[in-house]
Amino acid sequence: MNFKYTALNPKTNSRIKAVVQAENEKEIMDLLEKKGLSLIDLRQVSGEKPSNSSDFIISLLNKVKTKDLVIFSRQFSVMLKASVPVVKALKILIKQTKNPKLQLVLSEVADNVDGGMKLSQAFGKHPKIFGGFFIAMIKSGETSGKLDEVLEYLASQQEKDYDLMSKIKGAMIYPVFIICMLFAVGIVMMIVVVPKLTSILQETGGELPMSTKILIGISGFLAGYWWLLIILIVLIIAGLKYFQKTPVGKKSFDYFLIKIPVFGKLFQKIYLVRFSRSLATLSNGGIPLVNALAITSEIVGNSVYREVIDKTVNEVREGNTIASVLIESKEIPSMVAYMVGVGEQTGKLDTVLEKLSDFYSREIDNLVTNLVSLIEPLIMVVLGVAVGLMVAAIIMPMYNLASSF
Repeated sequence: MNFKYTALNPKTNSRIKAVVQAENEKEIMDLLEKKGLSLIDLRQVSGEKPSNSSDFIISLLNKVKTKDLVIFSRQFSVMLKASVPVVKALKILIKQTKNPKLQLVLSEVADNVDGGMKLSQAFGKHPKIFGGFFIAMIKSGETSGKLDEVLEYLASQQEKDYDLMSKIKGAMIYPVFIICMLFAVGIVMMIVVVPKLTSILQETGGELPMSTKILIGISGFLAGYWWLLIILIVLIIAGLKYFQKTPVGKKSFDYFLIKIPVFGKLFQKIYLVRFSRSLATLSNGGIPLVNALAITSEIVGNSVYREVIDKTVNEVREGNTIASVLIESKEIPSMVAYMVGVGEQTGKLDTVLEKLSDFYSREIDNLVTNLVSLIEPLIMVVLGVAVGLMVAAIIMPMYNLASSF
């Protein structure tokens, strides 16, 4: 049952409000007595999180970014290592955190912990921010009595994940920017420049090549119906997003990601790193294997791999090994399956998974570097071909006109 209470702290003469889980009112009274708090008001509330004005305010503020959580985890682990009490550490971090949404959430977590709730339960009230992976690790730290060590390890793993995704995003910024600029310049050319040139050719009355006719048709459509093109693009994007939210659409899109030429290998390695690193971290944190696999299934971020992991969960529950499922899966490289099998046989699964994570992280770095090196000349070739076709469509009829005299 959930109880909401208001208590007085005689030392600071301040009131504390919190919602805690307990079997009965006596358990709450004993808890407050241990903390030296005087009860003012106590009432039972529903199992759902009570709505309040702060929830509405939080929903309107900025989202909590991965970087914010990485910084928080690292600072929190350092404070606990320095023997700073949990509540005091949280209140210090509230002042240091720049993200307003995270400030409000941490304030609620601090109040709940100060009111007697476990840290994992307090974080668990905000699953969309901290996630099952984070909450499970906190719970394992509480169970083992090594919360500071678990938090430090968790912060290191979050930093690795953040650095990996930052490298990939940073490497893709330049090619995406160039492609967008080329598209924008091409639209401007077709709407503004090409009509002025083609009007001269049409006035001559001569027979125009097919390439020139196509160019004039495209230019005329864009100049007269550019608004229709924008509406069409918006509808296509909205339709794809809606389709992606459906189970069939999600699976189709995720399958397309890992099978797309060139980039498919990159996405496969990203998902394998998430799988191996998350499972290794949870195993090191003392989470039971079945629970660790279930949490990893939610973290991996691809429905194709999620199905494989979910099947693995069922097999492990029945007493089979993880490798028995991975070997049969076409989406899992045989090296991963066999190495996981070795880890299970030797009792060093977490070590093997960490090695796999490091290996595929290096593979991603090399692949991203090669992709960037390949994309730059490819963009130049595409640009050259596009400009060449456009110039040829305009120059050829001019040349034919000049040669007729």
